[in-house]
Amino acid sequence: MNYSHLLHQTIIASVLAGNEILKVYDTKFDVEYKDDKSPLTLADKNASEKIVEELKQFNIPVLSEEGKHDDFETRKTWEKLWIVDPLDGTKEFVKRNGEFTVNIALVENNIPTLGVIYSPVFKDLYFAAKGIGSYKIDRDSFSSFIDSIETSTIEKLLNVAQKLPILSNRENYVVVASRSHMSTETHQHIETLKLNHQHVEIVSTGSSIKMCWVAEGVADEYPRFGPTMEWDTAAGQAILQEANASLIDFETKQPMKYNRENLLNNWFIAKR
Repeated sequence: MNYSHLLHQTIIASVLAGNEILKVYDTKFDVEYKDDKSPLTLADKNASEKIVEELKQFNIPVLSEEGKHDDFETRKTWEKLWIVDPLDGTKEFVKRNGEFTVNIALVENNIPTLGVIYSPVFKDLYFAAKGIGSYKIDRDSFSSFIDSIETSTIEKLLNVAQKLPILSNRENYVVVASRSHMSTETHQHIETLKLNHQHVEIVSTGSSIKMCWVAEGVADEYPRFGPTMEWDTAAGQAILQEANASLIDFETKQPMKYNRENLLNNWFIAKR
């Protein structure tokens, strides 16, 4: 498995999908609502199609939030699959606050081994792969690559990337919470943390950037005591794992497993 080549192509796919999203973001787009009342836009659909097109060269099946979902009898035979959220944070997209991402993960034998999370508006890129490590390229460094991403090598990208975690001297215990999905249980968990840590600081953002902040070291943990799906967390978990952090399933007390029969995640805590 050439993770370097896979990672490079996944980064390209994420940026091209991000470009598709921005084409819609700059227009008066329509919003549909799925059966679970979550919003769906043309940006979700176009980004999903672009990612599938870019990754089809690997002949690895794709499980995308916006694609057709194969039944478990078929999926359980897959040793490898892509798990994709082409636009994570559609509520933030609709609000136009920029806090949404493209999430792409490679899962092998139920474990994420590669992940890319890209912010099309803010131009931050987080990526990781087994044996390569976990990295961030911030907007100042990455903006110059976007128009030439298809001809940029993985070596050039790694040259400007920062290896995660990025150490800091902060003393506060930082908890990152959802912008749009803060549950009562999360509030209670934070109150418990305040008993164990002298200074607890709460920061909020949308989408999977929360997991990236834990991997980076900007935050210490991200508790999610509410519903998420496999495509919401797979890429983030890969980035966390390669940065010596974790995403632990609240019920099994083990790292989250993927390509399950039920694609709805248990509650979890992402933690340094």
